Amino acid sequence: MSHKIERVRQALRTYDNALVACSGGVDSGLLLRLAAEVLGNRVTAVTAVTPFAVPEDLMRAAGWGETLPIRYLTVQTAQMDDPAFRANGPDRCYHCKSTLFRTLTGLARSQALAVILDGTNADDAKTHRPGLRATEEFGIRSPLREAGLTKTEIRKAAREYGVPHWDQPSESCLCTRIPYGRPISPADLRQIALAEDFLRNDLGLRVVRVRHHGDTARIETEPEVLGRLAEQPTAQTIHRYLRSLGFRFVTVDLAGYRSGVFDL
Repeated sequence: MSHKIERVRQALRTYDNALVACSGGVDSGLLLRLAAEVLGNRVTAVTAVTPFAVPEDLMRAAGWGETLPIRYLTVQTAQMDDPAFRANGPDRCYHCKSTLFRTLTGLARSQALAVILDGTNADDAKTHRPGLRATEEFGIRSPLREAGLTKTEIRKAAREYGVPHWDQPSESCLCTRIPYGRPISPADLRQIALAEDFLRNDLGLRVVRVRHHGDTARIETEPEVLGRLAEQPTAQTIHRYLRSLGFRFVTVDLAGYRSGVFDL
């Protein structure tokens, strides 16, 4: 793995300066740590603030970005103004990333930053990732993927390099909780965010997704804790709170959490 980390360093040394897209996940966290080591204050980290970002991710991104000796910024991006994004087709991620990278490209030009980097890893190409097309179209560089670093290797390296959220479960934007074809709306996103915040912070679930099926909330979590959700009074507490958010029915998926469930 060390030779792959050195490949990332070598790539970073070729740039006079860089803008790093910082999502709050472990991938961009490691990339930002290495960029700060190689380029120092010539790095600008940027986090996009959107209504579909997981709030905990935004807080992690800000906390990590402000810890390092770099410049840290946030930007508002306008995916919700794009009808193709709101339509929520299987290519939603492409439209989302296109808007993000268009915004970051404008920022990089205004700040005379040589390159935009993101935390895409070598495993991402093996899954349904329409956003990778936008990465290529906008000339975004992905040093971790280019060095062949897998998610497992990134977690190990992040721990060694002191990235505080190295063991944080992988996250995805709140739009992934909504089945393709159901339009993305601020109301649905708010329901999902509040439901997941409750399940994480009040009930202590580490991995959780609340899939939005109109009047029905379908909870996915780790298989080993599924039984606890069906026990009283926990089940009644969950049902009562999610009903207060506007869901009519509340269910628990017996298969547990699966990444990219709507792509299967």
